[in-house]
Amino acid sequence: MSQLRNLASLLALALFLSGAFVSVHCQTLARPSPTARPTPPTRDPLTPGYVSAKQLSDGTVPPANVNGNFIVGPTHNPAPELAHDAALAGSVIEFTMNSIDSKIYPGIARDPGTFGTVDTGNPARLIVTTSHPAPYTRKVAVYVPSAYVPGSVAPFLVDSDGPHPWLFSAIDRLIAEHRLPVIIAISIGNGGGDAQGSERGLEYDTMSGRYAEFVETEVLPLVETQAHVKLTRDPDARATMGGSSGGACALIMAWYHPDLYHRVLSYSGTFINQQWPYDPKMAHGAWEFHEHLIPENPAKPIRIWMEVGDRDLLNPNVMRDGMHDWVLANENMAKVLADKSYHYQFVFSRNAGHVDRAVIQQTLPEALEYVWQGYTPLSR
Repeated sequence: MSQLRNLASLLALALFLSGAFVSVHCQTLARPSPTARPTPPTRDPLTPGYVSAKQLSDGTVPPANVNGNFIVGPTHNPAPELAHDAALAGSVIEFTMNSIDSKIYPGIARDPGTFGTVDTGNPARLIVTTSHPAPYTRKVAVYVPSAYVPGSVAPFLVDSDGPHPWLFSAIDRLIAEHRLPVIIAISIGNGGGDAQGSERGLEYDTMSGRYAEFVETEVLPLVETQAHVKLTRDPDARATMGGSSGGACALIMAWYHPDLYHRVLSYSGTFINQQWPYDPKMAHGAWEFHEHLIPENPAKPIRIWMEVGDRDLLNPNVMRDGMHDWVLANENMAKVLADKSYHYQFVFSRNAGHVDRAVIQQTLPEALEYVWQGYTPLSR
């Protein structure tokens, strides 16, 4: 893994120097903005330093009942459950939440065209001075399967960056095929923006139980009222999922509140140094998961499915702290999860970018099945 870290550092340095050369010597080109994303190099999961993984035949995905590391692609055809746009058997209820009604997230935003500056005394810290209070609205969509019995207590999944109709389509078909329990899916929009200084960044990248508590106290009661359902309090019957910072948020919810969530699904998880405001107790943000939290703590009752692409993000902003490589972060996650004997499945996708839509369409049914393996409803 040290070889992989060294390789990532060299790639980051090469990208940085390349960008600097272009901005100085090619005067006909505009200087790249602080938030411009350099084109990531294509990483090879068979390179020394990467976790040992099973290469699958092109077009196939891992079995839903097997732990470990797998390589898929380069072809990503939609799974049969998502290949055709069929009508849902279940129903979808939508409503809007307003920041003025939130006690936990009253709303912030970063000024357009601004990002932040690196602390000269600490390259792992970004100083943001252009974030300020700002209102927002967020949409919430709730999928209720046709097999849900009114008045019964249901298992559920919380999805970030929603609403996501394709998630509802996958769940609808998997329930009909008896490959998933009769779960309710709650797809929650974010509060806007991205990364440090934004409402979305505050919600998803903060290393605390705050977002899980927001969902518990402000979102779920509305879901029960608006969709006329009852949601379980059993953490083994609750799942979280997301992509990018939403993927990090999914694990953050379960890590800080294993009393609420045991099942996690992540695409291109942002397990990197992106927390803001800066917290010296968690100085490296979600990078702390594989750096300290997972290896230095007893295993928690969390089952996790995660994916990363071979062209996933590498240093997409002004920070060059060695902790902004999504591939390295997810590889590190696979290593520490294996070392602590977690139930996990890690998929490395060839010919895939960040939160790659084709990969999601190919792998989502199997990923959902994996996450819900071992679920047994509590007896009444």
